Amino acid sequence: MRILVLGSGAREHAIVTALLRESEHHQITAAPGNAGIAGVVPVVGLDPTRNDIVTQYAIDNDIELVVIGPEAPLVAGVADSLRKRGIAVFGPGKAAAALEGSKTFAKRIMDDAGVPTGRALRAGTLEDAVAAIDEYGAPYVVKADGLAAGKGVLVTDDRDAAIAHASFWLGHGAVLVEEFLAGQEVSLFLLSDGQSVLPLSPAQDYKRALDNDEGPNTGGMGAYSPLPWLPDGFVDEVIETIALPTIRQLATEGTPFIGLLYCGLILTDNGIRVIEFNARFGDPETQVVLPRLVTPLSGLLFAAATGQLGGLPRPEFSSDVAVTVVLASAGYPDDPITGRPITGLADVTDVTIAHAATALVRGEFVATGGRVLSVVATAPDFAAARAKVYAALDIIQLEGGHYRTDIAKRVAE
Repeated sequence: MRILVLGSGAREHAIVTALLRESEHHQITAAPGNAGIAGVVPVVGLDPTRNDIVTQYAIDNDIELVVIGPEAPLVAGVADSLRKRGIAVFGPGKAAAALEGSKTFAKRIMDDAGVPTGRALRAGTLEDAVAAIDEYGAPYVVKADGLAAGKGVLVTDDRDAAIAHASFWLGHGAVLVEEFLAGQEVSLFLLSDGQSVLPLSPAQDYKRALDNDEGPNTGGMGAYSPLPWLPDGFVDEVIETIALPTIRQLATEGTPFIGLLYCGLILTDNGIRVIEFNARFGDPETQVVLPRLVTPLSGLLFAAATGQLGGLPRPEFSSDVAVTVVLASAGYPDDPITGRPITGLADVTDVTIAHAATALVRGEFVATGGRVLSVVATAPDFAAARAKVYAALDIIQLEGGHYRTDIAKRVAE
């Protein structure tokens, strides 16, 4: 199959790696890709948010399936443009992608569908935001309404910090102030063809920059899968009470969701609640879910893109576990320092490296962004997988680079 993968991060590298692992030989191109992806498949330097350019490239190159990785092309309506030309695309149209692009829209859909979630108030002014902050009380949860590259959420006991966060993001649009929900967080990916859903394996990610869940929120510093502590029937409950009601509500409104429904969930004392929805594969969870996938990924994505998920069996996963740890640039997430060389990549073994923000400069990898690499390992147990990952991180060198040392530590113990 001729497949075009849109995006330039570790998530897209993980998708490409999973597709290349299949017995069927695919012709895969990534746009725009990164230095790591370019080492395994051709890359094309086109803007993935440009509907016209992406669609024309797909037509000119007889692309049979487009897989949209990041959220920006989805919110820009790239999937709509491709579908109008009869090209199979894994990713929701612009209207359905508002499930991620607008937290207010997502809350409204959840309310209409009867999906369990926390209370929230939308604020368009600082006065309204402060009133909501005081109504819900500490810990305070303040979220940018639109896309914010993983940096729009603040959870804090500091009222002044909550107000400052609201004030900053109000300069970009509305904010949501939500009630705080306590419990273990879970990421669950579900494939959707607009009517049916199929679940992938649950994962847990780590958003805070520092060990012990300290420091500022980030796009994600590590993840692991599966989650052996989940109660029996968890996935079935999410499908019946959250995923299917959401998909059916969107279909009823004439905005079918075709692609990856990312459910950010929390297990509270009162049951499962939705923290957020995303409209695409999560990063870094993709890096631990896909290495365990036994069912060919291409078939699942194509079935979702062409309305053929109904009746398919649930995807199968290896009994091995997977752990990933993100290596970040100095200064991340506030002000990452880029351009510094990365060494040791050729010397690591027994792990997979998913490049997130790298470039080749005179034959040497350099960091080009905040989250630089995801180091991924699979093993029969979490202790062994962690040992592989951290042994590799001892070898890889990036001046000022930092990573968390406690990814999957609790579950390994």
